[in-house]
Formats: sequence, structure tokens, C-alpha cells
Amino acid sequence: MIEFSKPLVVPHDPNANATDLLLDRVATSPDGPLFSLPDGPEAWRDITAREFHERVVALAKGFVAAGIKPGDRVGLMCKTRFEWTLVDFAMWFAGASLVPIYETSSASQIEWILQDSEAVAIVTETTEHLARFTETKKNTPFVHTSWCINEGALDKLVELGAKISDDDIERRRSTAKASDLATLIYTSGSTGKPKGCVLTHANFVDLCRNSTVAISTVVNERASTVLFIPLAHIFARFIAVLAVTAGVKVGHQPDTSQLLPALQSFKPTFLLAVPRVFEKVYNSAEQKAEAGGKGKIFRAAAKVAVEHSRAVDAGKIPLGLKVQFALFDRLVYSKLRAALGGRVEFAVSGSAPLGERLGRFFHSLGFMILEGYGLTETTAPATINRPEHFKIGTVGPAMPGVSIRLTDDGEIEVKGINVFEGYWKNPKATKESFDGEWFKTGDIGSFDEEGYLKITGRKKEIIVTSSGKNVSPAFLEDPIRADPLIGQVVVVGEAKPFIAAVVTLDPEMLPMWLSNNKLDSGMSLAQAATHPAVIAGVQAAVDRANARVSRAESIRKFTILPIEFTEASGHLTPKMSIKRNIIQDDFAKEIDSMFAHENLPGD
Repeated sequence: MIEFSKPLVVPHDPNANATDLLLDRVATSPDGPLFSLPDGPEAWRDITAREFHERVVALAKGFVAAGIKPGDRVGLMCKTRFEWTLVDFAMWFAGASLVPIYETSSASQIEWILQDSEAVAIVTETTEHLARFTETKKNTPFVHTSWCINEGALDKLVELGAKISDDDIERRRSTAKASDLATLIYTSGSTGKPKGCVLTHANFVDLCRNSTVAISTVVNERASTVLFIPLAHIFARFIAVLAVTAGVKVGHQPDTSQLLPALQSFKPTFLLAVPRVFEKVYNSAEQKAEAGGKGKIFRAAAKVAVEHSRAVDAGKIPLGLKVQFALFDRLVYSKLRAALGGRVEFAVSGSAPLGERLGRFFHSLGFMILEGYGLTETTAPATINRPEHFKIGTVGPAMPGVSIRLTDDGEIEVKGINVFEGYWKNPKATKESFDGEWFKTGDIGSFDEEGYLKITGRKKEIIVTSSGKNVSPAFLEDPIRADPLIGQVVVVGEAKPFIAAVVTLDPEMLPMWLSNNKLDSGMSLAQAATHPAVIAGVQAAVDRANARVSRAESIRKFTILPIEFTEASGHLTPKMSIKRNIIQDDFAKEIDSMFAHENLPGD
């Protein structure tokens, strides 16, 4: 087995819990801004570390007065906003733990999570969320209380807790030790019922304290970010707690249609996003340039950006390339930087591979996309690229205090400070997920000579064709999905003579794409799915992906579905990952039709 490890840079404290991260921040910089709240169309109002701590303690007192006890678990169903992290820390100060629930969850999903976690209360954001919870009340007997943020519940809790003493809160907040439960996060459940991941206070404390050293140029007291991906997901949740640890100023904007105005007024120094967001930024810029008659200029600028990034890595930039880059910096890159606020230096990307082209394009815009890798079971990051030495196309080396190894068949296994305790009330699943101390991720990867990890696929998703060829679907799907015309793509072909794919179109980008190609922009998804120009556009995206693999691994047929995959349709998880098995079941007829005649033209 190949193994790489990074030693701890901040030692483990067996008595520390997540509340100590906030107390340490208050002691270090009490008047430093930790959060910023919208204050008018383009203004933001800062909240200092001291003020945040005061609000946390006041709300914790309210939870205590309402009957929350140390060790209790409480559900939280809320979009990404300041109150999410306020409730998170207040619950820790009260001695309890949050069980996050995606705001998009159905009543049955809410019921399962509350039942399984034995949560005693739930905080919802909206009356609509509360109504969804109410549908489950008869089957969630442990839940004795519910609060609705938009109905003024947090202010009422603060009033309720006015008589609770500071000493009582101090006693409760210091009850939890490093090894105790900090949160229960339920996996998104692309197959079967979601499992509760037991994350400890040590997972958060040790990982945050070591991360502030490992990526100190990204997260520090001069840094700021706007969070917009769901805080119910471990990726954003970890960054939120890390920001408190490092003194990063955080704003929130869950409405992605308002994200660009928020970035322009907030002016963050780093972003946190999944690859699909970077793809959307690029595709939108390209299509807008096309609509304005400047598509050729944009594509030339993108090509130069990629070449320039490679030249920077090689250590020598030819004079002609320098001149071209300077020109496009003025015409194209500077405008994109301004659209993102003008101060972005870094972006942290996770959840799926980004792809070299996009990584290099954004690198030439003036900021590094630091790809990382992790799962809910590893409290988010197991690896991340470092600003002082990052490699595009990899997810970086191990975090401090983390070890990564590859089994003989290429599976990635992880052990260290970030690895969860196991699955809640599910010893069978826990046992199956570990090889001794090593957590079996189910992902396939490879190392370079410096221990930089590259993700190549999911072990369970590997397709074996009838001729015995092993194919990683993600390696084909990721570049296709990056095309502005494409919404989602699912590669199929298990035990079949060739590889095929089902494709959906991107409903947001489709009208602009159609207009730019001098077609009717009002065309429906169903009409577009059968239009020769659209089919040709999808074929071009497939051809580009096929160029990366051998003919035996290439996509030989595809079908365009006249629908959109969504979480509501049951085809995507809350973090927008495809539910591969469900899609294959729901569209078995369309998939089977592609294999009805096994001999392909040219075979």
C-alpha cells in the first residue's frame, strides 16, 4: 500500500470542545469583525467577536430555559444565514448538539432524521419548514419543542433566558470533552436511508486549529468570505467554524441569483464553492460575451489564460504570451475579477473534481482555486492544496494530523484527527466502513511522488462492460457537465457491449445558448432535446470527453431527456450529486433502447 501522512502542528487537547474556539477568538481579537450582516442594498454591518459571543451566550440561556439539557440533540432546518452559526454555537454553549436538516428535505426525510437521532426539539427557519415538520409530529415522539426563526423565536428565547446565570452556561458549555458528540450529520443518502455521522468536538477543534496553520494565507484576521452553499453540508459547516477559529469575516447570501451583487459589495478575499459554481461563472461569462458579439475574443482570452497558467508553472513565459495576456487582462480578466468583488485571491473547491481547464483559467484571473477532498465522515477536508505549493488537477496533500493510503485496488483510506467515530446506532455499517483505524472512503485515487492526491472515481460506480473493460463514469461525466448546454449526465453500460449516457440540458443556460446559435430562445426542454443543433452541441461535448479515453471506454451513444434532474424530482441529493441508481431505474426504458441494437456503425 502507498501511504502519506502529515504530522499535527497543533497538539490535541482532550478537554477542549468547539466552544473553546470562540472563546479563544474573543481573547485574541475581541473587536475584530467575525460576521457582517446586510444593511441596505449595498451596505454591510459588522459583528465583532465579542458581540457574537454575547449573542451566543444570550441565546444559549434561552435554550436552557426552554428545557434543553447537556447531551440533547436538536434539529436545525434553515438556509445559509448568520442565524445558522449563531444557533450552532449557542447549542454548544448550552451543552447540546445540532442535527442539521436540509431546507429542501421532504416531510419523510425530516421524520427519519428526527426519529433516528432522537432529537428533542427542532429549530426551523420559515413557517413552511415548520409545516413540513408538523406533518411528522405523531411519528417523532422525542421532539417536545419547535421554534421558527422567522416568527421571532430567537428573540423570544433570549428574553426567556434572561434569568439563567453566566455560571450555569459556563458549567454546561464546559461539560463536553473532546471525544463527545459535537453534531450528527446525516449523509445525503444517494442509496438507502441516510446514516448519521457521529462527529466529535475533537474532529472540529483539532481540524480547525491545524487548518489555520496549514492554510494561514487563506484564513486569517484579514480574510473575508461570503457563504452561499448549504451550511447543512459539512463543507460549509466546517468553513463556518474554521472562520470563527481564524477570525475570518463572514457574510451570507443563500440566493444565488443575488450572489454577484453580494460579492461586489462585500468584496471577499476567498470563496467557497463546488465545481458546478465555477462552471456556471465561466459558462455564463462565455455566453454573455457571445451574445454581445465578443464570443471569439472571450474564447481567445480563455485559451491564453490556460497557456499562461501552464507557462507560470513551467517557470518561463514567452514574450508573445506576456503581451497577449496583458491585453486580455485589460479586456476580459479584469472585468471578471470585478464581477467577483475585485479582492478574491483564493477559492476553496470541493465535493467533485474541478478539471484542469477551469483551474488554470481562474488561476490566470489572479486567484488560486485550492481543490480539496473529503467527506462528511472526515469532517470535510482530508486533503487540500496549499497556496505556497498547489497543483492544478490534484486535491492536494494530507491535512496535518491526517494519513492517506491507497489499497491495492486504488481505494482511498483515511485515518487521523478528522475521521468520525462511526454511524449513529449502526454498528454494522460502521464496521463495514473501517479497516482497523482506516476509514474506507469508497473513492479511487492515485498519488504523485509528493503525496498529492488525484481522485479518479468511485469504487462502487466503476462500470465493467461485457468485454471486461473497467470505466470510471465520473472521468467522462465531469468534462461533459462543464459544457454550458449540459445540465447533468449519467454514464451507463454495466455488462453492456459499449458505454452510453443519458443527458439533461441546463434550463438556465439553454435560452442564451439557443439565442447565440440563432435559434428560438423560447424553445422548451422537450423541443430542444430533439433539435438537430442541440443534439450536435451535446455530441461536441461528448466528443471532447471521449478524447480523454480509449475507444473502448468512450461514449458511443447518448439520449437527451426532456426533463431536468432536481432534488424535488428525486434524482439529485441536497448537495446536487446525481442519484445514479434511481436515475438508471427511472429511465431504464430509455437506457435499454440505446442497447437494443448492439452493433454500432463503424464496428
